[in-house]
Amino acid sequence: MQDNATEVTAAGIARLAGVGRAAVSNWRRRHPDFPKPIGGTETSPSFALAEVEAWLREQGKLAEVPLRERVWQQLTGHPEGPAVALAHVGCVLLLVQERPTVWLDIDAGSDERLAAKLPGVLDGVIAARFGCKPVNASGSVDASGSVNTSGSVNTASPVHTPTGPQLLPSAPLLRSAVELAGELGARQTFEFLLGRYLDAHSRQYTPTPAELAGLMAELAGPALTVLDPACGTGALLRAVEARPGQTLYAQDSAPDLVALTALRLALHTRAAVRGAVGDTLRREAYPELRADAVLCHPPFNERNWGHDELAYDARWEYGFPARNESELAWVQHALARLADGGTAVLLMPPAAASRRSGRRIRADLLRRGALRAVLALPVGAAPPYNLPLHLWVLRRPDRTPVAPEVLLVDTGAFAGEARGGPDWQAVRDAALDTWRAFARDGRLAERPGLARSVPVIELLDDDVDLAPARHLPPPAAADGVEQLAAVRDGLAATLRLTTGLTPPPAVPAPPARWPLTTIGELARGGALILRTGALPGTPGSTATAAHARVPVLTDHDVLAGSPPSGTLPESDEEAVLTEPGDVVVPVLGGGSVARVVDAATAGAALGRNLVLLRPDAAALDAWFLAGFLRGTANNRQASSYASTATRLDVRRLQLPRLPLDEQRRYGARFRALDEFEQALRQAGRLGEQLLRGMYDGLTDGTVEPH
Repeated sequence: MQDNATEVTAAGIARLAGVGRAAVSNWRRRHPDFPKPIGGTETSPSFALAEVEAWLREQGKLAEVPLRERVWQQLTGHPEGPAVALAHVGCVLLLVQERPTVWLDIDAGSDERLAAKLPGVLDGVIAARFGCKPVNASGSVDASGSVNTSGSVNTASPVHTPTGPQLLPSAPLLRSAVELAGELGARQTFEFLLGRYLDAHSRQYTPTPAELAGLMAELAGPALTVLDPACGTGALLRAVEARPGQTLYAQDSAPDLVALTALRLALHTRAAVRGAVGDTLRREAYPELRADAVLCHPPFNERNWGHDELAYDARWEYGFPARNESELAWVQHALARLADGGTAVLLMPPAAASRRSGRRIRADLLRRGALRAVLALPVGAAPPYNLPLHLWVLRRPDRTPVAPEVLLVDTGAFAGEARGGPDWQAVRDAALDTWRAFARDGRLAERPGLARSVPVIELLDDDVDLAPARHLPPPAAADGVEQLAAVRDGLAATLRLTTGLTPPPAVPAPPARWPLTTIGELARGGALILRTGALPGTPGSTATAAHARVPVLTDHDVLAGSPPSGTLPESDEEAVLTEPGDVVVPVLGGGSVARVVDAATAGAALGRNLVLLRPDAAALDAWFLAGFLRGTANNRQASSYASTATRLDVRRLQLPRLPLDEQRRYGARFRALDEFEQALRQAGRLGEQLLRGMYDGLTDGTVEPH
């Protein structure tokens, strides 16, 4: 059923048609019959989705709105906002997953019948999955759309049943979402919509990358009761290994997240899910809980964490945290909620390991055997991506260690070269191998440059500095020198290659007067296929084991000339996979860049902010196409400008109309220039690596100064 009330913005129209927003603005100016705004503001109008779809189809710009796009536009155009709409969808998807025949019965009828019958059946599903009688509390933004302003913590149910009148505007959306679930599955449909929602509100949330969440869960080990007191979007609890009889506890102060996170977990696992809205440090929801494991990515550098109100709180067993030590308050909260012998893993800023204001608490954590390990992660592991964050592994002491030692690990050497993030497999292997050996034996033989177990007495000085890099011996000198020699040899060979690839002197020619065409015209004529990327393609996406092997080509990869560095998210739409001979163009940043996909890159998924052009080899040469797309003047005339970014409308880029033989002549020259460019980039990377290694070797005494 088409929802005539659903609104769509200019950005949504651009997504539907696979064009830039500038193209939508042009359509509005050039076509008098373009649908008129029905809402929004003068600067950001909204349009009726049904009218837009009909217009796009009449203009030949759209064969049919994909179902997933229809669902997304219905969700974003919901009169109560996308958070409420997504909660309604989550409830119904949970019903479809748990009791599919019940949905089939209530779906057969009008929207009014659907809205009237749904609350009763949702009550039963919510009570069964969340372990309590659902009530319409004045709590968070939940399935009913109600908002809690009382400040109380509701632990009765993280999800509340919406009423019939509240559900009626959602009826077309719910039917479409269930139809999409028939294609993707209920869990995958919710992941797709939640992923889109979080991506659209990325400034409001701090994500925990899936790879990091998995590592933290593995460090904590198997557990029947797991708490995340700052659950956010549920990435950490979602990474926990499933076990029979398991219960997951979640709390967060963001009212629009708790219901969505609870629904996400319920769709993902058979574990009992408990959730609560509230400021954990000020109003904890589970004061009697003693969990087997606590996983936490707390907010960093929070000065307003409750310092003045909580001076005499019983949780400060290891000392009252200073106002600027909010992270140490979260550490002690985690320890207070652990059962004896339980394990907590927290993501921490590196400053928490060395700030003088926290040294007394760090010292007491060490003396009493609560802090068991500090693992330094590579730069780029999680936001803020410019800092090498730490993982603290803690255990609730059930006895005092006889010879207490602390494990210090530094995985900084596994930082990736591109924005794709660290080499997660190497980070995971190093972290788990060292932690499991240490947990088994109580100590670890020194591994230069990577890990060592340090007697607590060595750390109890005036600073109590726990930064791993300050206590680890450097890598073996011989290995470092051999590596530098290999880098130098590689640089010399690359420089020789670069010299051979240097273009010959330019030969002047009279200005060309070619007949021109545009990418849009070529696409309409069938000379090429145009696809847009819609995958985030950045670290932090949630990938299944089956999807983990599919890399994502990001816009940064194209700009840097590097291999695909992203991961394929489970939560987004079907991937566009690249093929040899495709031409990939970034649409943001204002640069003139185009990349021809080779055999090594083929099979990667297309990331966000990229456009893929697949030329018909009988009509277009790929290198000819890519070369002319890189022209500075060409990009300038096809770009639009906003206050903070430049966006390229690929359909407006121009090409000369040339015979295929002439295209190939130009294409051969463009391909030679690309090889020269790649050699220059490789030389630059090797040169930087050699310089860094020489500076480090000279300053740490492992290289002779001759």
